[in-house]
Amino acid sequence: MTEQPMVCYRHPTKETTLRCNRCDKPICAQCARRTPTGYRCPDCIREMGKVFVTARWYDYITAFLTAMILALIAALLVGLLGSGLGLFFIFIIVAAATAVGSLIAEAVRRVVGKRRARPLFITATAGVVVGGLIPNLPLLVTVFLMGELGGLLALLWPGVFIFLAASTTYVRLSGIQIGR
Repeated sequence: MTEQPMVCYRHPTKETTLRCNRCDKPICAQCARRTPTGYRCPDCIREMGKVFVTARWYDYITAFLTAMILALIAALLVGLLGSGLGLFFIFIIVAAATAVGSLIAEAVRRVVGKRRARPLFITATAGVVVGGLIPNLPLLVTVFLMGELGGLLALLWPGVFIFLAASTTYVRLSGIQIGR
């Protein structure tokens, strides 16, 4: 008696020898997701991800407000302190933005009780962006509504600050590891 070849449960036209190490379904190389313990099917990966989503509805509000308020305070301080420092201001922006992003991430993590969800991290990052933009609203209005293009250069460093602080906040909250 000859054995029939296994086919992927999601792609019935693809033969395979792989199986999900959790549910034992046959999976093709396209569907297989490598994990530290072996290959898993997309369904098991999705199921496992739900275990890590622990955020409650009010965590999104508190994360956004916490990040926004702290980013607003930081943007105001950097704007006040850095106005007369010249070229040295570039180094202050980079150092301050990454430090602020780390502090905001830790504050958000404490406020939400270390609960996790990818949308929660994105919400906190949006709070950093909004908080960083608020002190620059008059300049934004001048540039975009009044057509004063000379103010675009003045938006460069606040933009760099917001980008670095927001990206640092997201990376710190989501636990992305670079260089792995």
